[in-house]
Amino acid sequence: MLKYIHKATVAFIALSMAMVSCKKSFLEVVPKGQLVAKNYEDYNLLMNSSTFYLYGTIGIWQPAMLMGDDVSAEENYFNQSSSPEANLLFQWNPDIFVPSTASYSNSDRPLFLQTIFGNIYTLNKIINEVNGSDGGTLQQKKEVAAEAKVTRAFTNFQLINYFAKPYNASTAGSDPGFPMITTADITATDFKRGTLQQMYDFIISDITAALPDLNTAPKIRTRWSRAAAEGFLGKVYLFMGKNTDALSMLNAAFTDLGKMGAIPKLYDYNQAFAANGAFQPIDPIYGPNTPYNNLTDLTESVVFVASYSGNYDGNNFGNDFLTIDPKTLSLFSASDLRLNLFTNLQQDQTTIEGGRVRRYTVPYSSYARIGLEMPDLYLLRAEAKARTNDLTGAVTDVETLRKNRMPAADATVPSSVSGNQNALVKFIINERQREFAGLGYRWWDMRRLSVDPVFTGTAAATHTLFLTGGGSTQFTLKPERLTLRIPNFYLKGHPDMVNNP
Repeated sequence: MLKYIHKATVAFIALSMAMVSCKKSFLEVVPKGQLVAKNYEDYNLLMNSSTFYLYGTIGIWQPAMLMGDDVSAEENYFNQSSSPEANLLFQWNPDIFVPSTASYSNSDRPLFLQTIFGNIYTLNKIINEVNGSDGGTLQQKKEVAAEAKVTRAFTNFQLINYFAKPYNASTAGSDPGFPMITTADITATDFKRGTLQQMYDFIISDITAALPDLNTAPKIRTRWSRAAAEGFLGKVYLFMGKNTDALSMLNAAFTDLGKMGAIPKLYDYNQAFAANGAFQPIDPIYGPNTPYNNLTDLTESVVFVASYSGNYDGNNFGNDFLTIDPKTLSLFSASDLRLNLFTNLQQDQTTIEGGRVRRYTVPYSSYARIGLEMPDLYLLRAEAKARTNDLTGAVTDVETLRKNRMPAADATVPSSVSGNQNALVKFIINERQREFAGLGYRWWDMRRLSVDPVFTGTAAATHTLFLTGGGSTQFTLKPERLTLRIPNFYLKGHPDMVNNP
């Protein structure tokens, strides 16, 4: 039987995450003076909050899932969507978060932003106050502060990859960034965007300051370990084009994986999808019992952070109408066992036209793993190796993943690719599409690759809306839409901030 989270449990988590106010401030969740922590254990328990690792009904990565060019849309569900923001995101519309006259609407202050800003308030409180708390040892306090710093860096990384331009070293010093919030003060209104370079420097500073004090073997996988932070920093460097620095941190992450109490590892799909394997039986409606449908399965998680990825439930941007774009589907070989993660049936169990497929989704318990997972770690290091001309090492890493996703005979990187640096980088990027199709990763990759010389001349991304009965409508991504506009709700309270074009 599939081990799905009970609907009532998720509803409770969702309720705890949605307790927000309407103040015109970035830090609008906890009224001043309400969050009281005195002892070390109080701050330690704050770091266990599910809002830091389980983005339930607010789906922090659902905008990314809707904007990646690895997905297409089906007209019948697209026209029936109860989430107009989802349709606008798929079309790469300039104005997504616009005011609504509906009394229940949060369209101009989306819940994922409300939760993020509430998290930043709590994280700043922990960082600034835990060292002066009662009880606990000095090292325990340092460890909690370090976890809060990495969590803040992870949070800011999401913001900067939605609301600022892709990182380009030649322009980052002048490109608008996002406010760097370091105090737990909801009365503050003097927020300025600063520069993109300043935000990336802030993210790097938080992680590097935290590394010496992080636990190498955390008791629970929702808390950041040293290996997870090193891997995340490697990812940040790779997004900046600092490939040598990225490889150094990714290598350190693999070294420190061995120090974790329960060492994360790749699932071997050849075994998991075999008779009586871990992913069997495959439910005809909800699909296989993979970690995407089973939140308690942390086998591949270096650090567990998840974003809701199911259909619309009134609080988020539903993906009911999404299918896997045929161009992405064509990247898979017939023996690739990741194809078992897709279905050719719509939510109502009718066959999708044109031979298209969608990811299996389970209402109330479908989540994308967005923290740091072993497949991502292998592919990030493979890319860093390829970009620093360690082609043999890059091939080894990408083939390690592929051997766990298909028969070994089909997992070999083609010889025409393995000896060519640019071809190998592109192959690894395609492997990322195969591994994470429809989960939002593609949006982040599209952004960074838009300023990557290896991908110069790549045609503009398109989205296809497949019409019922045949035909299609296409939407083309404009470069400025790689950056979302900041909701006016927040700009009104901070008049010195400028919006994106």
